[in-house]
Amino acid sequence: MAGSSSLLRAAVFAMALLLLRASSVDAFFDPFSIFRARTEGEIFDPFGVGSTSNGGADDVPEKPEVAQTEVEEKGAARPNTMGLTRVPHSGAPSKASTETTVLRVNTRDDKADGAWTIVSDNSGVSAMHLAIMRHGRAIMFDTVTTGRSLMRLRFDNCRVDPRAKKPNTTDCWAHAVEFDYNNGAVRPLKILTDTWCSAGGFDAEGNLVQSGGYFEGDKAVRYLSPCDTCDWVEHPRSFADGRWYATQQVLPDGRFAVFGGRRSFSYEFVPKPGLFNHQSVPLPFLRDTTDDVENNLYPFVNLLPDGSLFIFANDRGIILDHKAELVIREIPQLPGGARSYPASAMSALLPLDLRGGKLHGGADPEPEVIICGGAPTTSFKVGENGDKLMVALRDCARINLANQDARWTTEDMPVARVMGDMLILPTGDLLLLNGANRGCAGWGFAKGPVLSPLLYSPGQPQGSRFRPLVASTIARLYHSTAALLPDATVLVAGGNTNAGYNFSGVDFPTEVRVERFTPPYLERHVAVNRPEIYMRSVPKDGMRYGSRFPFRFRTPVAAVVEADVMVTMYAPPFTTHGYSMHQRLLILAIASFVADGWSYAVTVDAPGKPELAPPGYYLVFVVAKGVPSEAAWVKIQ
Repeated sequence: MAGSSSLLRAAVFAMALLLLRASSVDAFFDPFSIFRARTEGEIFDPFGVGSTSNGGADDVPEKPEVAQTEVEEKGAARPNTMGLTRVPHSGAPSKASTETTVLRVNTRDDKADGAWTIVSDNSGVSAMHLAIMRHGRAIMFDTVTTGRSLMRLRFDNCRVDPRAKKPNTTDCWAHAVEFDYNNGAVRPLKILTDTWCSAGGFDAEGNLVQSGGYFEGDKAVRYLSPCDTCDWVEHPRSFADGRWYATQQVLPDGRFAVFGGRRSFSYEFVPKPGLFNHQSVPLPFLRDTTDDVENNLYPFVNLLPDGSLFIFANDRGIILDHKAELVIREIPQLPGGARSYPASAMSALLPLDLRGGKLHGGADPEPEVIICGGAPTTSFKVGENGDKLMVALRDCARINLANQDARWTTEDMPVARVMGDMLILPTGDLLLLNGANRGCAGWGFAKGPVLSPLLYSPGQPQGSRFRPLVASTIARLYHSTAALLPDATVLVAGGNTNAGYNFSGVDFPTEVRVERFTPPYLERHVAVNRPEIYMRSVPKDGMRYGSRFPFRFRTPVAAVVEADVMVTMYAPPFTTHGYSMHQRLLILAIASFVADGWSYAVTVDAPGKPELAPPGYYLVFVVAKGVPSEAAWVKIQ
């Protein structure tokens, strides 16, 4: 976040609540430094401390630790215990919390509209960041900056706080958890450096590779493997530049590139574990798209079929050849406002349809990017000055990047939305959910929660693409997340507009409840003939580029024919701040289809090159008459 001359009223109020009671732990953090006005020298020097800074404790002024409210203290476990503490009572809802937007679903047709269930009332941490691992767990984490969470670490496994005035001061609250989305079980994870507003993605072996963050974590790279006992392994001095609010993208060779971050107008590659970068690659585009409230953080980055990268920040984009360090072309401006954090629109690469290509060679699918919502360029500044929050953007824009003369085409959503999440479903439709209709990203900077998800069908004509679905009852604004699960449902978590874990006296209490949204395609009367993959038929050695991939599936009630069937593969993303990094869905060509009653042997063509699908684990679905199966985890190499 950036600021101008005045402090944020909402943030001041939130922090005042937290600082009323002094804590006995000597730790410090200056919560207002990210809002104050900055000189040009500070803007172009990460964290305003000079090129020799290591971003550690010596670079920041000492402040008292963020204290907690009395209500939270009553819900806490004893200091020598481990595990979840109770969720404090939140009291009566405020007027602002009841001013929600719920769209009417169409009851005049026979289409299903989705359903919501609560998976857990307490995830231990509020899921600012969310990723789905291949061993059946979700990884959720936030930041050490907010102070205590609702999950304690084991007393002999506490984290040493590098910002504390006294050496060896410990922080015994977990700021990351492994969450079992099938039964709600939670296991605490121990992060060492601050992951606030960081980035991530999965490597070729399915390990979570996580980058950047705040203060001592801004140059860190962290690794988490998919197992029931694994924990973070951290390398705190990996990057040349600080990476706070940066975007991470996996490349065709399996490496990661990390773009931008606060006051970091550059990109660099994630080094091998234990190594560090001596320098980054300047990217003037990021400097050019910075305005007085930034509006270019968490840039949208997509790998295109030719291996180049589409990068969008603020209100415009470029196509970059990362190997040659060369901007290939500039993309026309998207008018109407800002789209990057803190304006926080939603964006995705639309599904890549490989059914028209050949197994070897042939034309690449045409990549098309969609960007929906966001905020007026001045939204953050207006909110900072305590004025009425500005209405979010309502438009939804698409551009075909294969066309050299491409222009944005736009249409309106049924409701304005900022800070929403956009997920690609196994069917190729998009799900838009979470967010608000006024304001922008930031502590206390948005109101008007939008509770209704939208189903967006990109293949339909304009005017017929959006359909409102059944609304949630939980407001999820700033720092909320969502992720597609292997069973084709959607996990929804997080939401914290406060500077700490606050459960009373605020418009929107810290949210630790976890929901599951069941899209319309899985409602009972629709999914009676849901396809089932024979998991034992899936080749254990996975897919190989440009090869055939055979497996079997069945339908339980009635036969289907080849024309009814689609096979898709989905790259599970890393989601934070409304953007799902590395999210992509490919529709595979069916090479052969043999039916034996209600059982089927199908062979599909694997993607021909890693530019289409970088190496790693994907979720492979069979979609029959619009109903997806549970996915098989498949490695492509």
